[in-house]
Amino acid sequence: MILYPAIDLKDGQAVRLLRGEMDAATVFNDDPAAQAAEFVAAGCEWLHLVDLNGAFAGEPVNAAAVEAILARCDVPAQLGGGIRDMATIERWLSKGLARVILGTVAVENPALVREAARAFPGQVAVGIDARDGRVATKGWAEETDVMVTDLARSFEDAGVAAIIYTDIDRDGAMQGPNIEATAALARAVSIPVIASGGVSSLADLIALRDCGAPLDGAISGRALYDGALDLRAALDALSS
Repeated sequence: MILYPAIDLKDGQAVRLLRGEMDAATVFNDDPAAQAAEFVAAGCEWLHLVDLNGAFAGEPVNAAAVEAILARCDVPAQLGGGIRDMATIERWLSKGLARVILGTVAVENPALVREAARAFPGQVAVGIDARDGRVATKGWAEETDVMVTDLARSFEDAGVAAIIYTDIDRDGAMQGPNIEATAALARAVSIPVIASGGVSSLADLIALRDCGAPLDGAISGRALYDGALDLRAALDALSS
């Protein structure tokens, strides 16, 4: 199971939100590229990047910070937030991103997800963010009546590389991931599932790894910044 250190970008800084609230942001590093380099030095295999401003604006906002990370780090990175048309997808992949994450458009324009997945095999993931099993869009600001499993299953034949499932109420709260819901999703689809939201300790990671469902990875942010989770120790534990 791959551990993805998260770098959430707001106003050019690396921050973490509490349950997706933009006004509940804690700044952890005003140099995101330096933060990314720290994670790479600790041995991470991937980076998970989120353009928070972009998620609300519907277009890339923190492009300079993302490009600085890509220029400085030699591990693959995936990015979500504000990626809602083919031109933006093409632009990011041409700049060296390994994978784009499509969230809002997966609900509003699923045909784009399918088109992108065909055009860029292995480089398009679907981000599914949810409260109480229902999908939220536009930086989690809008809730829908779409159920997580229904949305995930609708992309079974689309060729997407992964589904990144975030339980919004767990995100940044340091209360542990929603293992039951994440495992249920992973069992319901053949697409690789990456867990996000609430991973706050080594025990959480081990519980996800050993949940009995085929999880491809887990994302952690605040716990790495707060020191509740040691990245090098976590990577060692997952590889053993």
